[in-house]
Amino acid sequence: MNISVFRNAFLAMMLVFSAQSFGQDLLAEQPPLDTQMAKIDSVVLDRLIRAEAYEYPAQDLYPEWSNEYAHKYTNVVMPDSLVIDLTGFCMPTENTKVNDIFGYRPRRRRMHYGLDVKVERGDTIRSAFDGKVRYVSYQRRGYGHYVVIRHPNGLETLYAHLTKSLVAENEVVKAGDPIGLGGNTGRSTGTHLHFETRLLGKALNPALMFDFPNQDVTGDTYVYLKPKKKVYDPSDPDTYYKVRKGDSLGRIASRQGTTVKNLCKLNGITTKTVLRPGQILRLY
Repeated sequence: MNISVFRNAFLAMMLVFSAQSFGQDLLAEQPPLDTQMAKIDSVVLDRLIRAEAYEYPAQDLYPEWSNEYAHKYTNVVMPDSLVIDLTGFCMPTENTKVNDIFGYRPRRRRMHYGLDVKVERGDTIRSAFDGKVRYVSYQRRGYGHYVVIRHPNGLETLYAHLTKSLVAENEVVKAGDPIGLGGNTGRSTGTHLHFETRLLGKALNPALMFDFPNQDVTGDTYVYLKPKKKVYDPSDPDTYYKVRKGDSLGRIASRQGTTVKNLCKLNGITTKTVLRPGQILRLY
């Protein structure tokens, strides 16, 4: 056989063997097929879980999903404790000045259920966490234009006195998404953002979670603990009572586990004081 022909044939054979060996080495480096499929299944499952979480955020905690009200829940039993995840947050505004804090306002005789943060008209207001818009509305003598968002961590956040809202009910949002523009609509004496954090309708002090001056959260988690007994806490709305039509000091004292004498002493009134519907009484 011609030497040249033999050499060419030998080289061709060696190339075939090398290609087969290289292919086998590549296959050997790949994870088993069932491992690859498991990873794919895990990714798909994770996506399904996330999609379900945003379909009905915190559905294991809340009795329903409704677009009919802002934060009125009936027959709700507060958990004894709940660890609320604060990671993945976004500050609702870059402004740092807090004009008004959470708590009872003696001058106005009513509770203030959120923080008022100074903003300018048209400033972008952003969602504090991933979540789903549950309620968008307008109150001429209240919140003005406002938005309520429910989050998978169990919180509902409320953003009020907006110039306009930028989202619709049932819309899924990410932390940091624009949800409205700062303004002065509704019952407001100056341009600001009224920001609330609620759990099952109960107002929690946002300052326990959000540090606006430092543009940060107070920690990775916030632990809600159900009060075991009623004690005076100026930041807790449960220590105050809003007078209803037909109420009397005796009836209120009996229902709230206190005495008429104590109510009079705490509120600077006498047993002959005429109660007005809507009046706020300190209980403890």
